[in-house]
Amino acid sequence: MQDTSFAILPENEKKVMNTDYKNIGALVSYKSKENNSVELQCENGYVSIQFYRDDIVRLIMNPKRIPNQKTSIAVIKEPEEIIYTINEGKDEITITSQKIKLVISKAPVFISIHDLEGQLIVSDAKEGMGYSSNQEVICYKKMDQDDHFYGFGEKTSFLDKRGEKMTMWNSDVYAPHNPEIDALYQSIPYFMSIRNGSAYGIFFDNTSKTVFDMKSSADMYSFSAEAGQLDYYVFAGPSPKDVLEQYTDITGRMPLPPKWSLGYHQSRYSYKSEQEVRELVAAFKEKDIPLDAVYLDIHYMDGYRVFTFDEDRFPNPKQLIQELKDAGIQVVPIVDPGVKEDPEYYIYQEGVRNDYFCKYIEGNIYFGPVWPGNSAFPDFTSSEVRKWWGDKYEFYTEMGIEGIWNDMNEPAVFNETKTMDVRVIHENDGDPKTHRELHNVYGLLMEESTYEGMKRQLDGNRPFLLTRAGYAGVQRYASVWTGDNRSFWEHLQMAIPMCMNLGMSGVPFCGPDVGGFAHDSNGQLLTRWTQFGTFTPYFRNHSEQSTISQEPWSFGEEYEKVIRKYIQVRYVWLPYLYTLFKYASVTGVPVMRPLVLEYPTDKNTFNLSDQFMIGSDMIVAPILTPDTYHRVVYLPEGSWVNYWTEEKLEGGKHHLVEADLSTLPIFVKEGAILTHGTVKSSTETKESELNVHIYPADGQSYSFTYYEDDGKSFKYEEGSYFECTFETEFKNNRVEITTSVVQDKYDPDWEKVYFIVHGISDEAVISLNGKEQGTVESLGSNRYKILAGKQDLMF
Repeated sequence: MQDTSFAILPENEKKVMNTDYKNIGALVSYKSKENNSVELQCENGYVSIQFYRDDIVRLIMNPKRIPNQKTSIAVIKEPEEIIYTINEGKDEITITSQKIKLVISKAPVFISIHDLEGQLIVSDAKEGMGYSSNQEVICYKKMDQDDHFYGFGEKTSFLDKRGEKMTMWNSDVYAPHNPEIDALYQSIPYFMSIRNGSAYGIFFDNTSKTVFDMKSSADMYSFSAEAGQLDYYVFAGPSPKDVLEQYTDITGRMPLPPKWSLGYHQSRYSYKSEQEVRELVAAFKEKDIPLDAVYLDIHYMDGYRVFTFDEDRFPNPKQLIQELKDAGIQVVPIVDPGVKEDPEYYIYQEGVRNDYFCKYIEGNIYFGPVWPGNSAFPDFTSSEVRKWWGDKYEFYTEMGIEGIWNDMNEPAVFNETKTMDVRVIHENDGDPKTHRELHNVYGLLMEESTYEGMKRQLDGNRPFLLTRAGYAGVQRYASVWTGDNRSFWEHLQMAIPMCMNLGMSGVPFCGPDVGGFAHDSNGQLLTRWTQFGTFTPYFRNHSEQSTISQEPWSFGEEYEKVIRKYIQVRYVWLPYLYTLFKYASVTGVPVMRPLVLEYPTDKNTFNLSDQFMIGSDMIVAPILTPDTYHRVVYLPEGSWVNYWTEEKLEGGKHHLVEADLSTLPIFVKEGAILTHGTVKSSTETKESELNVHIYPADGQSYSFTYYEDDGKSFKYEEGSYFECTFETEFKNNRVEITTSVVQDKYDPDWEKVYFIVHGISDEAVISLNGKEQGTVESLGSNRYKILAGKQDLMF
């Protein structure tokens, strides 16, 4: 009935906003404490202020008692030792670190944060901090007319979230995915505000259901939770990239993934037998389409029991997995948390005997229906359970599997609430809490268990983990796909801001199901989606069992040819993408970026939702509607080059560009240096050459530091990697290329290095490391190519 007009009967009207909030009141006393903390006692509760760094401050409000400073699993950083000062005036107290100043009014308590020049970063609104009679907590902040909001994890609709109200409650949403659905699989209660080029961030570390309201008022916003403390961090910026560095400093950064996980992946719900998998792989080989991974959905299991194979469908999985690995292809099986209630099933037996499953307070196990039928759920809040579950992955790793797909881990249950009973008690390592309080971290804890278990078992190789559900910090363990989307053009459009906001939320390794998961795709849609997917950090084609097939060749030769081309393009770009992944793992700055991250003062970028950047020097503008062979592209300041045609375009303007079915519009900024490889069947194929594309800007110098390692192990953490800085300067029709090897404890496969210089005349002189190049090959369109050896980079 809720999908009919019955839903809007007057009798069904719901309370829109809880206004029964009591303010924290006036200051009674304060004192400085150890661990960089100041405690405030107020008329109606307590507030703790704690510096994590000079530019990161944590604020906790508890209406009943002195706040507990224990963090959720999301926070992995301990507070740094800093020096701060406290000054008290008649009406306010100021607390000053080396980078920010907190001004606390006394009656009532309101907190504003400024930089040391006095510029306001963020301030409480007049309603301040409060709580309701049923112990909900809330914080109101002033909203400037120039504030634009980004992040919030996995949300539908446009890039800028000003004017939206969003709920954080991990939810299995098969249908529909549209702007009205604000609670999907991921809950990342963090956002960034960009105002006049400056930025700050807020992370609300509360694992129960939370709501961010950027909609109900024109001059303030709020964030609230239905349980727990008001516990949030303010990141002072001042630039958007500074905020990402600060947020990921406390929640962690993505480990460098195995290179194979960045290739093209093929999936379906489901490839149901060894024979079907072999036929699939043979078709990729026959059609010369690169492939790095094949996924096994739930049908590979024995009655959907995790850590099993169906012996009829997959009689010799170890042999199959080895055959595919020999061909350069990994197998990634799905693993869900639901454990079938079956007294003859060893996982269920161990879970019951060792008290590893989620239970009610009275001691009885919680059961819920999922794919295997009635199922129990591991209590991942227990470190002992996480260790047990992680050890179970030896079932897969012993067969040669190095990647796992965690699904249904919201946790999803087939009932009206879509999840576990909120009255279930989690052991939580001696600090028991209800599922209502810990729901949003269930998936994250499963990911920790899976990743750490795989890492212990892979003899130094990097695990790959894909997850549907997660919380802040998910980037430490897993890549994220955006769930059960649809084969609609509207869902292709929606995927771009979803992935950009995930990147702005500290999750750089993400992507949608290429082609759409549910409903029938078609040749045009799959082609345009594959073009987009070429540059999403995670690149997988996945579809639902009742839909028509959407493998790259499914819609005829016209589309297959273009799809093959762009999957191959992905592999050509891998040296550049891998370098960006490396720096994302160090800085938290994403691979796929909204233009506003690079151009935060350009109003044309504030809500630009249909194009994106890869790194800081290239723009991708996919075609997003059917039968469309042109589009408007916005290019920010500077001069830009059409990647395909070499046409130069002026920045700071909108351009109408042509794009036939075989063309994905790509634009490179003058000054850029891009590293390319070659077409290959998978990432297991050795890279034969490195191509360094240089787009010199007249009168200017630029640099790019290229990164390479073995793509498999953690040896890079011990210094086993290759890093080389390329610098260019273009003056008086002379291109000076200088190389400097920063680290060479790893020897790349390639021996040849080609420098391709774009946009210069045939009178131009090219110099490499101070030596004028006499042998220069013309490639046409004002492009020139010179060959160097690996040894020529040592300068």
